[in-house]
Amino acid sequence: MAAQARIYRGTPRNLALLARRIRAGGLVAVPTETVYGLAADATSRAACLGIFSAKGRPFSDPLIVHIASLRDLERVARPNPAALRLARKFWPGPLTIVLPKTDAVPDAATAGLKSVAVRMPSHPLFRRLIRLAGVPLAAPSANPFGYLSPTTADHVRRSLGSRVGHILDGGPSRIGLESTIVDLRNPRRPRLLRPGAITRAQLAGALGIPVAKAGRSRGKGAQLAPGRMERHYSPRTPLVLHRRMAPLPGPGEAWLFIAMPRGIRPRANVFWLDARGDLRRAARRLFSTLRRLDERGYRRIHVELPAGGGLAEAMADRLARAGAS
Repeated sequence: MAAQARIYRGTPRNLALLARRIRAGGLVAVPTETVYGLAADATSRAACLGIFSAKGRPFSDPLIVHIASLRDLERVARPNPAALRLARKFWPGPLTIVLPKTDAVPDAATAGLKSVAVRMPSHPLFRRLIRLAGVPLAAPSANPFGYLSPTTADHVRRSLGSRVGHILDGGPSRIGLESTIVDLRNPRRPRLLRPGAITRAQLAGALGIPVAKAGRSRGKGAQLAPGRMERHYSPRTPLVLHRRMAPLPGPGEAWLFIAMPRGIRPRANVFWLDARGDLRRAARRLFSTLRRLDERGYRRIHVELPAGGGLAEAMADRLARAGAS
């Protein structure tokens, strides 16, 4: 039986040890404000390939490169004034910007494309680890490819623990959804590639021009950014999505609402993400709740889709991909 990963508290000694692990080409699962990531040296082709191997990730799905400060951006990408405007407003935070890449980033990290997705995370332990490692870190979600993203260190150990030896515990993810991704290779035509906690309206307000919503990627070739495949973020249990729903009798299927449903008799197979329907708390609990239901052996999980923009749009995006056939 393969050894399970060790979980480390964020002490100075542990951070120094994990930074050495990364400099030696190893993998470390890390906390971020969005979801937990699987980090390695973004400038090392071999280290990046190790991420793909551990996750079972197709090489057509690029990695996000994480930096600790704005002065590190030019090391990995060629920024334009629009990108710098967004970076100064939203970094550190849950925003990823796609830009032309530099030669410091190997093609293995970018699906062979001449662009790179870059983010400055706000989680203090992750940023400290990037600084100690002295290199930008590639870090997709720390889970088997296509499965629900992890939002705690224990999620990582339970789903990826035999493939990764080191997990940095930074507590539950504050946001619980992956970062917003915006394409700014052409600053006059910004495109939202993946919705997240930073909304399209916020991006447009900061840029002073509309931000188009990119269509869903259906091809099997190189993806411009991660999280764009038609099926992704999926539990093993089939999902059935509803704009409105009323639970039917029977314990074999689970019913997951955004808010506590009114007028429905409490049952063991009825769940909700937040009693009052607060979308920030609901988003934070989405993946962990789906993971819990997935482990209970239901035949199907019925999920209510949130309505509206902002976080509702991001949650609906993840659920649509999770429920795709």
